[in-house]
Amino acid sequence: MLQRRPLRPLQLLALVLWASAQEDFDWTKSERTSFYYGTFPTGFSWGAGSSAYQTEGAWNVDGKGMSIWDAFAHKKGKIYSNDTGDSSCDGYHKFKDDVTLMKDMKLNHYRFSISWPRILPSGLKSEQINEKGIQYYDDLINMLLDNKVTPIVTLYHWDLPQVLQEKHGGWQNASTANHFNDFADLCFERFGSKVKNWITFNNPWSVAVEGYETGEHAPGLKLKGTGAYRAAHNIIKAHAQVWHSYDTKWRSRQKGLVGISLTADWGEPVDVTNQKDVEAAERFIQFSLGWFASPLFHGDYPQVMKDYIGRKSGQQGLGASRLPVFSPQERSSIKGSCDFLGLGHFTTRYVTLKNFPSGLGESYFSDRDLAELVDPRWPDPGSEWLYSVPWGFRRLLNYVKTQYGNPMVYVTENGVSEKMLCTDLCDDWRMKYFKDYINEMLKAVKDGVNVKGYTAWSLLDNFQWDEGFSERFGLYYVDFRSKNKSRYPKASVQFYKRIISSNGFPNQREVESWKRKAVETCSSSNQLLAAGTMVNKSVSNPLIGHMEMVTEIVVPTVSTLCILLSAVFLMFLLRRRV
Repeated sequence: MLQRRPLRPLQLLALVLWASAQEDFDWTKSERTSFYYGTFPTGFSWGAGSSAYQTEGAWNVDGKGMSIWDAFAHKKGKIYSNDTGDSSCDGYHKFKDDVTLMKDMKLNHYRFSISWPRILPSGLKSEQINEKGIQYYDDLINMLLDNKVTPIVTLYHWDLPQVLQEKHGGWQNASTANHFNDFADLCFERFGSKVKNWITFNNPWSVAVEGYETGEHAPGLKLKGTGAYRAAHNIIKAHAQVWHSYDTKWRSRQKGLVGISLTADWGEPVDVTNQKDVEAAERFIQFSLGWFASPLFHGDYPQVMKDYIGRKSGQQGLGASRLPVFSPQERSSIKGSCDFLGLGHFTTRYVTLKNFPSGLGESYFSDRDLAELVDPRWPDPGSEWLYSVPWGFRRLLNYVKTQYGNPMVYVTENGVSEKMLCTDLCDDWRMKYFKDYINEMLKAVKDGVNVKGYTAWSLLDNFQWDEGFSERFGLYYVDFRSKNKSRYPKASVQFYKRIISSNGFPNQREVESWKRKAVETCSSSNQLLAAGTMVNKSVSNPLIGHMEMVTEIVVPTVSTLCILLSAVFLMFLLRRRV
């Protein structure tokens, strides 16, 4: 149970401002405008992101315990091509090389996660603390700071200790929040003097829905109609518990901030003049973003969730709503427990009303009574779910501004993938995606949205959960076939680097030159990669790596050609003598 404490003056003031600042979102307002040339405010932070399971590898090295993703990925048929994150990018051993890449890009921050079972193998602080795991993260943090890269640390990016899932049911059990609080407290104790930006949970929607409703993600449970709501309920309480723990015990000494990262698509009404479509779009957002943001900023679930789930539960003959209820004490404690809102965003959907009869059974998706649609003209370079719809980003950011009192926002994930067979380092579609989405974010800042930073997803190609290595989001191409997990810069590295150095888009002429210059830097390496000559090469210095490969290919070829020509010339001379 969360402890209730009197609100401090600053916290009380923040709640008053949130309440007074909330306003209705204007669904009819058109925000699809031409490209805007300008720069972000001074101090805007640019970064890139990763997570422990997706990049570290070393799944059973140096005392690390098993996570639910280790267990899930080892089951045949759960992951595309039966890939696993056992070695992934081998970031556990290559973090120094990766920090060098960040330094070269002039990143202001790097967002990564701490693997719970790497530092607490059983999940319990009382049983064992793995000092080797602690040392790994301490070394990473120190190197980031030495290179003037600010660490932004996520405490939970989906890798729950397997022991807690097996013995306690994971996030279905409220006791997991207490264990998570102990883990977070250990992180604050060991790293809090150096880390000032903490994220409790990354995209809890996926944890709840894909982990406990559809079973697509670890732990792979299909508790339809109940599992996602119960998991989300415990996660929200766990977040608040950690926030209050930090606020009480550590904040005065460490001067840090604790937030959460919520990922949300934008939902646009098919017809903005049709009230039913507008209401359906509102439900789409409230059943995803609002599910978690509303309790943290307003103290309870969105009213539309309570109404719809409660009504359908009654129609299904249940004595109570399948959506859990916060007690008055919990509502008071949860409200305001967020120093900043991390926002992940990738794509947009059109939304319209679709009634799902209660007789079809219990389901999170049918509870919403809506249908999601896409425009076939939207570009879709990679993931089947990811369409490039930049204007939706600005709409989402303005929605956050109106609904939650314009909180401090850090964009914690934004990026685009490419298909598995694509080995084109000249990733013009990614450059266009970044250009257009970041520009819509700039427009939102001009609208008054309080965005403080942007994190490109992701620094490296990595393990993409149930899609394995079949989708690549990285700025750097990773050769997963090579022993060294070699990294190669895509054109988007140079493009993003120019956005960072310019702090936006200074003028049309300069911006138009960025793509051309970026493509020029990748063209030669792209030819080599396409020819398959990059396998098993080290790229501690990508340029030197490419020079070595050219030497290994060209020099032997030229030598062989010279020998052949000499032989032919010699035969010609001998024939003349005969």
